[in-house]
Amino acid sequence: MDAIAQNSGEQNSGDQTGGLPGLPQRLHHHAYVVRDHEANRAFLEDLLGIPLVATWCEKSVSRDTGEPIEFCHTFFGLADGSALAFFQFADPAMYDRTQAKQPAEIGHYDHIALKVDDATYEALKARLDKAGEKFRETDHGYCASIYTNSPDGLIVEFTRDPPDAAAIDALRRADAHSELQRWLAGDRQVNNQLRHREV
Repeated sequence: MDAIAQNSGEQNSGDQTGGLPGLPQRLHHHAYVVRDHEANRAFLEDLLGIPLVATWCEKSVSRDTGEPIEFCHTFFGLADGSALAFFQFADPAMYDRTQAKQPAEIGHYDHIALKVDDATYEALKARLDKAGEKFRETDHGYCASIYTNSPDGLIVEFTRDPPDAAAIDALRRADAHSELQRWLAGDRQVNNQLRHREV
């Protein structure tokens, strides 16, 4: 919910920030390893319209193996200055070495979600449809989402807020801790009555 992101900087009490002088300002980047930078660029930039804004070509020594490594690190810019970032290694074997040994049996819970406005949400659906790319759409009540997969399996979610997002934010802020404690104590009563509502 966008209102949560906007208001999170207002909470500076010790309980909320663990003694920090302030919460982190924003996401800087989210990193992911890809097999083919060009296939990934075509997906993000050509299909989804998220621009490539930086490419860093580097050589270093792996702190994990002590071996020399060559890699290219790309950044695709978001409106707030944050980025989706990706690594490709010159040695193809490094791709396999950076992947999980055994993928999760149910893997769709690991994803990155990006907030968009209504026009961008509809435009993304149209782009995916036109390209014949599979995606799914879900109405969570507190936001509506579309989900699609990058060539390397990164699940990218695009969300848009409902018109009453601020009221929903206020409701959940008021009981965030008590609802978590209730659920952890074994009371699994659903508190999202917003799914598939008419707004």
